[in-house]
Amino acid sequence: MNAHVIIDNLKNPALLFFVLGLFSSVIKSDLKVPESSSKFIALYLLFALGFKGGQELTHNYLIEDIYQSFFIGISLALIIPCIVFLLTKHKLGIHNSTAVAASYGSVSAVTFITAVSFLEMNNINYSGNMIAVMALMEAPAIVVGLIMLNLCRKDEHVSSLTKVLKHAFTNSSVVLILGSLLVGMLSSDQQAQGIKPFTTDLFVGFLCVFLLDMGIKCGSKIKSFLKNSVYYVFLALLFPLLIGTIMALICSYIDILKGDALLFCILGASASYIAVPASMKLAVPKADEGIFVPMALAITFPFNICIGIPYYFFLINAL
Repeated sequence: MNAHVIIDNLKNPALLFFVLGLFSSVIKSDLKVPESSSKFIALYLLFALGFKGGQELTHNYLIEDIYQSFFIGISLALIIPCIVFLLTKHKLGIHNSTAVAASYGSVSAVTFITAVSFLEMNNINYSGNMIAVMALMEAPAIVVGLIMLNLCRKDEHVSSLTKVLKHAFTNSSVVLILGSLLVGMLSSDQQAQGIKPFTTDLFVGFLCVFLLDMGIKCGSKIKSFLKNSVYYVFLALLFPLLIGTIMALICSYIDILKGDALLFCILGASASYIAVPASMKLAVPKADEGIFVPMALAITFPFNICIGIPYYFFLINAL
């Protein structure tokens, strides 16, 4: 990837609107996206992504590729939280380590959507089954985090895995993206063409508005977090950089599309700030939301959006 391509990536409208949101928050502008509109756009993005993924799956006849993708994704969701928990439990304590491990083992749908947008704007192919992989990676990391907590503190009450599993799989984002994936698979090409202006043509525009909103929210949290939590900032930068780099190396030895390789890097490097906080509130109420939520949302998320995506793609091309 030459300097010209890197500059083009940095001029991506979605990225620039995110930076605009950060800037508006720093200068204390009253710019904001209404909460109801933000929720609608989030639902739209998941719906459009799932539907397009379902359509892509109907054209993918290589079952072994689907199995390989699912295996890699689930492996990431099982291995990453174990490693993160073991690395952080002595410094953060087992409750906070459980939440951090679950966050970094799970995924950020918005980061994934932004990476998909990056691929589409650069005309880079990726497999539709990657969307199903993303959806399936939400729950396993949460369960693994709770298992690690149970192993460390057998005498302490923790919400049952059954309750946590139910909460993880009935989470609105998981239900919507899996449901949209199924609808996309069942719809014919002709039927899908009828809603293409909504699912495809409007996608990038809605993504830009959503990232503007995310930039505003990140900016409001990042100042106090940077001031008081140097160690947490270090971890929030180390995990995505390390995991994304390792995934790029692993993907260089696997026969997959470059687009899929980038999405695996993002799936491994991103952190959940929606599904995991909701689950941790139920399962591990002693975990401090002031630690793991800002780590995922205020540090790791903007790092992946601004630096991670072009960096991981550079590595994939260089290896």
